[in-house]
Amino acid sequence: MTAAAAVVGIVLVSHSAAVAESVAALAAGLAAGGAVAPIAAAGGTADGGLGTNADRVVAAAREVDRGAGVVLLVDLGSSVLTVKALLVEGELPEGARLVDAPFLEGAVSAVVAASTGAPLDAVAAAATEAYDYRKS
Repeated sequence: MTAAAAVVGIVLVSHSAAVAESVAALAAGLAAGGAVAPIAAAGGTADGGLGTNADRVVAAAREVDRGAGVVLLVDLGSSVLTVKALLVEGELPEGARLVDAPFLEGAVSAVVAASTGAPLDAVAAAATEAYDYRKS
């Protein structure tokens, strides 16, 4: 892998496949205008139900890993616990990081930052800073 190809990947872990896929599509669309960082949705259970599936999370993280780290954003509850367990067990790519950020706004910020070639720390910071966005 060349240095130019190294970019931070983003994984969106939700209890709902539709939610994860929709947020991924929105974030990628808003980051358009050039190359968009790799983003993958890992939502729902293997049978299409609501829940979190560790195998889907691992597969998504491997899919977006380009050698610069992987930011994982989660919605709630078991998605947080699943990602934490996968990190402890060493199942995720080197440089994978669970980031405490709002799911939608954090995803958009992370994808925009990663798409500019920002390093892992900057992408994680951009996602976390989305907590500061005010709507009034």
